[in-house]
Amino acid sequence: MHAADTPADHGHVVVVGAGIAGLAAAHRLLAEGRRVTVLEAAGRVGGKLLPGEIAGVRVDLGAESMLARRPEAVELAREVGLDEKLQPPATASASLWTRGALRPMPKGHVMGVPGTADAVAGVLSADGLARIARDTELPRTEVGDDIAVGRYVAERVGREVVDRLVEPLLGGVYAGDAYRISMRSAVPQLFQAARTHHCLTEAVREIQAKAAANPQTGPVFMGIEGGIGTLPLAVADAVRAKGGEILTGAPVTALRRGTDGWTVVTGDRTLHADGVILAVPATAAAGLLRADFPAAAAELAAVEYASMALITLAYRRAETDLPEGSGFLVPPVDGRTIKASTFASRKWGWIAEEDPDLLVLRTSVGRHGETEILQRDDAGLVEVSRHDLKAATGLDATPVATRVTRWNDGLPQYPVGHHARVARIREHLAVAPGLAVCGAAYDGVGIPACIASAYAAVDQIHGDLRAVQELTANPVQSLHGGAGE
Repeated sequence: MHAADTPADHGHVVVVGAGIAGLAAAHRLLAEGRRVTVLEAAGRVGGKLLPGEIAGVRVDLGAESMLARRPEAVELAREVGLDEKLQPPATASASLWTRGALRPMPKGHVMGVPGTADAVAGVLSADGLARIARDTELPRTEVGDDIAVGRYVAERVGREVVDRLVEPLLGGVYAGDAYRISMRSAVPQLFQAARTHHCLTEAVREIQAKAAANPQTGPVFMGIEGGIGTLPLAVADAVRAKGGEILTGAPVTALRRGTDGWTVVTGDRTLHADGVILAVPATAAAGLLRADFPAAAAELAAVEYASMALITLAYRRAETDLPEGSGFLVPPVDGRTIKASTFASRKWGWIAEEDPDLLVLRTSVGRHGETEILQRDDAGLVEVSRHDLKAATGLDATPVATRVTRWNDGLPQYPVGHHARVARIREHLAVAPGLAVCGAAYDGVGIPACIASAYAAVDQIHGDLRAVQELTANPVQSLHGGAGE
């Protein structure tokens, strides 16, 4: 075994995990003057953000866009030199493949919940539209400390709104079940409105009115030329340029708290740290914390994950005749296999520019609790994707190239009570100054939310280490509360 790293002054932080949360944390720590080591079990950085190629064209094999109305992701991209490569979608006119046809995605809704029946007249049946109108006649639905999105919306405006509008939109984010997903955690805007309004439709109209009175400029989503997967690579380069150390293929096998900080073991190397940030999935964090923090580990181990697969297909453009738009979502109630399809060459101008004769599409399969579909081999997933694409769009051409990317346990689930579980995890860890957690399992699965989670962890570590420095510098004053007491 190598000799243990020499303990530093109150400034060395080990970040476990080199997904976008871990890398963002490392980048922020270095800006605050800390010494940083990032340990990543996999052989690459980036986590669920993965750049790749198909038929010679660069594509994303993981997440493909980031919310631009939250500042964290776009600002980080600019900080690491990607400003000129930021690109909004060339088109954002998505459809719903429901009730046997591609139908334009309604615009007058909040996460699929309409303010009026007219807003979704092209999607729902006559019975479904009539059910929305009954919202004003029903007694108040108590939401309590939390409630499932699907349950609440179904009680107010009917199951058809949930099954054909809310479900496909939430499914695209969480790959979960709307009847299990927490409204407080997943759609906090609706949750807060539900606590103060008798009628859901009235609450939605108020949300829409406030948005109209304070319109936000700029695109809702943003991409990056070459793919969102280039973002973690650029952040990693910036971390290294600032003197940070990133080790891949370095799984952490032990984490121990000592009297003078933390000991982190990876392979034959033992590191001493003043602070540790765990930016890994909940199950991995549970394993590292089980010995010293069993209560936190038990809560983390209870976090469920959904697995999914992305199927990327490349066609000769001359052989395709797709409908307009950026793609479509698929309500699970319709019994299809795919849950969405993105017309990537339509959505991202840089893909079309790299090969104007090529048309790149991708589909996604897999929701929480669905295991059978993901047991098929790659050829089987390509086959079902082509089958559903033909049924939805008429596309019957043979792709010139295909790629299947599997994300096992890729998306954490936010069931009812998720916010309380996260609060308990942090409460159990509060007894350990210098230890913080961040990532998709806590306060949001989107890229900006993960980055915000990382920054919050850095702020916590910074406060903890500053307190230790003050205690070390003024031990008597700290013990006695200062001269004024």
